[in-house]
Amino acid sequence: MADQATASLFPLGADETPYRKLTSDFVSVDTFKGQEILTVEAEGLRLLSETAFSDINHLLRPGHLKQLASILEDPEATDNDRFVAYDLLKNANIAAGGVLPMCQDTGTAIIMGKKGRRVWTEGGDDAALGQGVLDAYERKNLRYSQLAPLSMFEEKNTRNNLPAQIDIYEEGEDAYKFLFVPRAAARPTKPSSTKARRLC
Repeated sequence: MADQATASLFPLGADETPYRKLTSDFVSVDTFKGQEILTVEAEGLRLLSETAFSDINHLLRPGHLKQLASILEDPEATDNDRFVAYDLLKNANIAAGGVLPMCQDTGTAIIMGKKGRRVWTEGGDDAALGQGVLDAYERKNLRYSQLAPLSMFEEKNTRNNLPAQIDIYEEGEDAYKFLFVPRAAARPTKPSSTKARRLC
């Protein structure tokens, strides 16, 4: 019965995502009561968050790029399929330069963390992750999309894309896993107000 009460809502399969190592400067292994503890410094969380939001807005994963490229060679693809895939690849090429993001609406920064029981930080994980969001948006030419309510009927751009939505859960043993998402807001637009539409 206890196992059923704590079962994951959506169990996942094997993670086949290609990762790259940023640095090992802010992560170490210590010992507490005979158990190895993964220690993560606040600067490591800040750097991870900044890098994640920079990458999300400027890079597509190799597997995604390969799928788009395969559409161009697919004999069953329509002319429209090829046009859209080609435009997305051109956009990805421009964004990979690190100056212009993939999409003009860089959205609300959402971070979900799953912290294992043998992971130790000094606390304030949300502040360090939020600082990484701020650094990414200030340093990478990302549009500030976050609005804050002033009253029931008024809102104002925060001018720094904060606050981020940061949720940290306890899960697992000795890993600290993250999901970073820039959630674009749905905004009403007038079809006649723009002659070119960004594919994002």
